[in-house]
Amino acid sequence: MTASAIRTLWLGVAIGALAASAAAAQTKKPPAPAAAPPPAATAPAPGSDPAYDAYQRGKYITAFSEATRRIEQKNDVKSMTLLGELYAEGLGIKQDDNKAAEWYRLAAARGDREAMFALAMFRMNGRGGPRDREASARLLASAAKLGHAAAAYNLALLYLEGQLFPQDFKRAAELMRIAAEAGNAHAQYALATFYKEGRGVEKDLRKAARLLGAAALAENADAEVEYGIALFNGTGVAKNEAAAATYLTRAAKRGNAIAQNRLALMYTLGRGVQADPVQAARWHLIARAGGNSDLALEDYVRKMKPEDRAAAEAAAKPWIDAINAQRSPEAQASQIGLNPP
Repeated sequence: MTASAIRTLWLGVAIGALAASAAAAQTKKPPAPAAAPPPAATAPAPGSDPAYDAYQRGKYITAFSEATRRIEQKNDVKSMTLLGELYAEGLGIKQDDNKAAEWYRLAAARGDREAMFALAMFRMNGRGGPRDREASARLLASAAKLGHAAAAYNLALLYLEGQLFPQDFKRAAELMRIAAEAGNAHAQYALATFYKEGRGVEKDLRKAARLLGAAALAENADAEVEYGIALFNGTGVAKNEAAAATYLTRAAKRGNAIAQNRLALMYTLGRGVQADPVQAARWHLIARAGGNSDLALEDYVRKMKPEDRAAAEAAAKPWIDAINAQRSPEAQASQIGLNPP
């Protein structure tokens, strides 16, 4: 295959992948609600709360004692949330969902947004009581109003899902924006797809690219792939093939098969990276093992010098072995001919 033919293929595939990934974001089932982060993530400053200080140092029994004391003396709301976390995770005490839910409920009733979110997740998953998605949604809404990023993100997912509420992309986008502005990388990526397709917001490729860039900096692998493609094509952002290679390499090393495939193509062309047939073949073989096949690259590998192909196969082998190790025996049996003939 000639370099010009591969170049044409790359541009078509890259642009197509960008559109396809955005479409997939509209149609695939939304991810499950995120688990509650430890309340220590929004704990008081070090030294201002002995209960949280002990929690952050892993001294859970001390944290339990200090939190109990602060509740008895000051009716401290943050300590109630902390006790809920300790009971929920069984840290320093016996795990008890019922007691966790009760402490979360008491703190939520007093306006603690972390407790609201934690209790929402309990209600969503049926922990510490019956599963109640309506109650979970109410708690998520209350926490989101108080600026809780994960609550806003999870509530947005419910509006995208369209089961508990009528599907509403505009409302989902509003909630995603709250979470995105608070630094939630998942929300930044999701809102970027809205701007790319004009779902719930006016189509704006520049805003989409900015959000993808922010999520990519936060090491969201999907955002790294799409931001890399946007940089390569100059879609909503200044064209920069070297920067595209950087982001695609990061995602490839995280195991993203799409990024691995795009990186292989870049190495065949010397676009954004120095042309390197061994690296091209290596990433192609890894991507194929991960489920991303490419007939043009198959042909490229078949026509390589035997010594270059052997070097690529040796470099790819540890990755392919790791991929196969994660597969079921049935899937491994169906994987025929990882090395091209």
